[in-house]
Amino acid sequence: MSDRFTKISRFKDKSFKIFGLFCTFFGLAMLAIFISGILSDGLGRIDWDFITSYPSRIASRAGILSALAGTLWIIVITAMAAIPIGIGAAIYLEEFSRKSKISRIIELNITNLAGVPSVIYGLLGLEIFGRVFGMGGSILAGSLTLALLILPIIIVATREAIKAVPKSLREASFALGASQWQTVKKTVLPAAGSGIITGIIIALSRAIGEAAPLIVVGALAYVPFIPDSPTSEFTVLPIQIFNWVSRPQEAFLVNASAGIIILLGITFLLNSIAVWLRIKRAVRY
Repeated sequence: MSDRFTKISRFKDKSFKIFGLFCTFFGLAMLAIFISGILSDGLGRIDWDFITSYPSRIASRAGILSALAGTLWIIVITAMAAIPIGIGAAIYLEEFSRKSKISRIIELNITNLAGVPSVIYGLLGLEIFGRVFGMGGSILAGSLTLALLILPIIIVATREAIKAVPKSLREASFALGASQWQTVKKTVLPAAGSGIITGIIIALSRAIGEAAPLIVVGALAYVPFIPDSPTSEFTVLPIQIFNWVSRPQEAFLVNASAGIIILLGITFLLNSIAVWLRIKRAVRY
């Protein structure tokens, strides 16, 4: 009886392993097919003129300069707004707040906010930043809206990174006479740094690919100039890609594929930086 049970357990384990490998390779195969199709369509379109040209109604003259500049504006201001608030909130909730019913409700709401559809944040940003504060469809309004979008992600990721720090490190710091803030600053945050950085990069990668909240806030589909201040009107790469995909001409689809390649390149670059920082900090600590 025990031998039969052992054989059944081994069979289930092996079956689950095979099923898991199948799912993994299937997902990788679909991703490879998608990326190879995009590369074959758009790689030949990428050149210096494509990067430095403004949008145009003629596909061969159209470029991504204004969309790329708007994306850089958006991601920089979003990071400046979301990172300090997100890390500060996570530190307070994890290290300083008392465990009470109110704190548990706040933690539950933060976790739930991470799964709210992005268009809801767009409506919130339109009302608060666009109308109440009078920012309109500016870069600042779009950046603050995306900051709200990624704030729960940064808070959750930072809290998980802080939780992963062994309790013995805190106790050793307290034993040497350090205060709670000194322990957090000198011991906890350096040890949790790689996880915090990874969460920030993932959050910013999501913000780069978002179009729905920016469309709701008032981002434009056609911008023939480079934004020169946070109050300027703007567009971003995802909206420019959406604009090209909606055109019936095949040449605009090629432009959209080239724009997707550049957007993927930026995302992969950010994730590569996160991996490099994780390895560097892991070696240091």
